[in-house]
Order: sequence, then structure tokens, then C-alpha cells
Amino acid sequence: MLQTINPFLVAGLLFFLSLVAGTLSEKIKVPALILFLGIGMLAGVDGPGGLDFSDANAANQVGTFALAFILFSGGFMTKWSDIKPIVTQGVVLSTLGVLLTSVAAAVPIAMMPQFTYKDAFLLGSIISSTDAAAVFSILRTQKVGVKGALKPLLEFESGSNDPMAVFLTLTAITWLATPDVPLSELAVKFVVQMIAGGLMGFVMGRFACYMIQRLKVSNEALYPVWGISIVMMTFGLTESVYGNGYLAVYVCGIVMGGGDFLYKYSLQRFHEGFAWLMQIIMFLVLGLLVNPGEIINLSVISVGLLISCALMFIARPFAVFICTFFSKFNFREKLFVSWTGLRGAVPIILATYPLTEGHPQAKYMFNVIFFVVLTSVMLQGKTLAWAAKFLKLDAVVREAKTYPLAFDITPGSGSQETREVDLMPDYAIIGRQVKELRFPEGVTILLINRGAEFLIPKGGTVLESGDTLLLFGEREKLSEVEKNLSRRADNNNK
Repeated sequence: MLQTINPFLVAGLLFFLSLVAGTLSEKIKVPALILFLGIGMLAGVDGPGGLDFSDANAANQVGTFALAFILFSGGFMTKWSDIKPIVTQGVVLSTLGVLLTSVAAAVPIAMMPQFTYKDAFLLGSIISSTDAAAVFSILRTQKVGVKGALKPLLEFESGSNDPMAVFLTLTAITWLATPDVPLSELAVKFVVQMIAGGLMGFVMGRFACYMIQRLKVSNEALYPVWGISIVMMTFGLTESVYGNGYLAVYVCGIVMGGGDFLYKYSLQRFHEGFAWLMQIIMFLVLGLLVNPGEIINLSVISVGLLISCALMFIARPFAVFICTFFSKFNFREKLFVSWTGLRGAVPIILATYPLTEGHPQAKYMFNVIFFVVLTSVMLQGKTLAWAAKFLKLDAVVREAKTYPLAFDITPGSGSQETREVDLMPDYAIIGRQVKELRFPEGVTILLINRGAEFLIPKGGTVLESGDTLLLFGEREKLSEVEKNLSRRADNNNK
């Protein structure tokens, strides 16, 4: 049993198994979060690991800490140019959509003899948010993309709807503890939390960009420490002024992602890896908190299945169609958005709040919610790719290449970026030398990917069909160059 082994060895072993599981998830087409939870459950008291962990308070604190970094990383990796066209629709879905989902889910739950109408609202609030990581890790492992504005909409909605779910859950707990609290007081509290969270996130994001440009850190390796401190300060300061810390770190990430500062690329890569570490830790801890023997229970399974069906086929579609009524999305797109409402780690984390508050049905609720999450990920997750193809919304996923170089754009470089251009067999430039290309000033070829090789471009390098050019330059100039490179041979002289 793991309890008798050195704790450092136990932690290292669990991390190692999680990394192996994450690699295997793409091959066996099972979401990584399910495997992480499974490893935690196997390591727990009912599994062969035998670790006895039942501290809901500690699990809640770990989940809060991990979720702050996961949301920050999600915002940091988001391009404002991608989400700008859908930001209004995304905000509506991540606020009103979450509220409508919680209410619509609470109605059938309140009809069950196990729950009061207040318990039903608490359960509906806990399961009201979607999980961006689950949605896109599943689509990525199944090699399926989605067309048009759907991808940024789903990313933005599921990355920004957690604060609303947290607020609704805490509101429901307050309502249970103090039934006489007026709704007007809760409404004012919501407005204050959201406004304070958004403002603090924006201010801290601008502050971080400003300071990092003026810091004279002698060791580049210390910049990730700066990034960690920003996330913790943003969350802590926002909570101190009664704002929503989750919203603040997400907004802070978006602001920093659109900022211009030294070592930005390195900082993004660090936070991407750190967010993965946080996900692994979070799922392992939540898996340890679960007793599989309590999940495999007729009452939990039957109630969990009923709630899952109500959530997938009634609550989520109802909220999506109401929130997108005046949007430009067609019926098929709305249907797909409805089906991508996967539940992930956040509902399980929120389910620890009733445990910490000593709610009489907290443990039963936790087990039901855990089962709902498993059902959502396995059923919706396994059919996402099929749904995208069935609704004719699927797009070819371009495999991201890993280049043997890394560089950071210096402050003041403006809209400079890298871009990949694949050379098709009928392009006019096939067979021409690099020196014959007439690129505008400031645009250059960094590398040429040819099969398994990476070539450093020289004047005499001949371009071949299937080559991928890694270009660097200003965004507007790159678009012009890409258009010129993509001209067909039969149109070359037109």
C-alpha cells in the first residue's frame, strides 16, 4: 500500500502515471481527465493504493488554487483578435446562459424526493458551467475541429463561465444557511463581484505588462516566478475587495496575452505547462476524495443518470437557444453548442463547498455530481466528433509542427508574429529558389520544414511541393505574402 512508501516516491509515481495516462489518452480516445481521476481513485482508500484522504477542506483549497492558474493560462493563451467578434455572445452565454442552465436543471431535480427545491438549485448551480479543457482535448485527440466562430465562442464561453457558477453555488449555500436573506442583497453582491473582478483583472494585467517591461531581472529563469506572483496577487487582491477572483485571473490573462513584453513566449509556455500540472494535481486529489464503492450505488447511478439527461437534453439546449436567439448562428451551430456543454473538474470542486459547510446531504450530492461529470465526459465526449460531422460543422485539424527553435518577440515589436504556409503542388512558386521571392521589408523565412527535416533557407534553396515555410514579420505584411505564395500556377500570369 502507498501509505507505507516514502511520500516523495508516492507523489512522483502518481505524477509519472498521470503523464503516461495523458499520453495514452490520445491513443485509446479516452479524455485525460477521466484517466487522472481514475489514477486518484485507484490510489485511494478503496483502491490498491490504500491512501486514506477525506479532507474536503484541503481538496477545496487545492482546487481553488489550481483553478486560478488554469483560468489564467486559458486567458493568457487566448488571442483577443479571435474572440473579439464573439465576445458579446460569449459573455451572454457565460452569465445568463449559466443562470438559465442552473434553473432549468433545478426544476426536474426538485421533483425528486431526495432533494428540496433549495437543494435542487444548489445542485443546478454546481453543474451549470462547462469545461473548455475537456471539450478541446477531446476534439484534439479525435483530430476534429469546428468551423467559423464556433471554436472561439466555445473557448471563451467555457473559459469564462466558471465565475458565474462559483457565485451561484455560494449564493445557494448562503440561501440554505440564511433563508431570510433578500434577493436584492444577492443581486447587488453579484454585480459588485463581477464588476470588481473584471476591473481588478484588467488593472492587474496592465500593471503586470508595465512592470515586466521595466524589471531588470538578471536571470531569465526568474520570470516564471513573476508570473506566479501576478496570478496569486490578482486572485487574492480581488477576493479582498469582494470581487470574483476567478474572473479576475481570466481577464488578467487575456490582457497579458494581448500585451507586448520581453519573454512573453517563455512565460506562456511556462504557464501552459504549469496549468497542466495543476490539472493533474487537482484531478488526483479529487479522485482520492472519491470512494468508488459509494459511486457504484443504485441510488447514485439512477439519480445521476436522470440529472445527466435533464442537463444534456433540456437545461443546456434551453439556455443556449435562449441566449443565441438574436445571434447569427444557425440551428445546426446552436445544436452543436448545446451538445458541447461538457462538465469537468469545476463541478467536482464546487461540490466540495457543501462538504466544507456541513450540509446534511453533502456526501450524497458529491457522489451524484461526480457521476454526472463522468457521464457527461464519456457520453458527450465520445460523440463530439460524430456530432460535428453529422451537423456538417467539422473542419480539418492542422497538425501543429514543433520547430527546433524558440524565440521571444521584444517589446515594441507591435504586430509581429510567426505564420506557417504549406506549399501545394499547383502553387506557382514550386521549383523556384528562395532568392527569387520578392518579400516586403521585414518579412523573412525562418525555417523550411520538408518531411522530417528542417532546412535553414539559403538563396539557392529550391522550394518543393509539401514544404512548410515558417515566416516571421508584421501581421499585415504576412497576410500579403501568404496570398502571393498561394497563387496557382495557372493563374500566375493573370
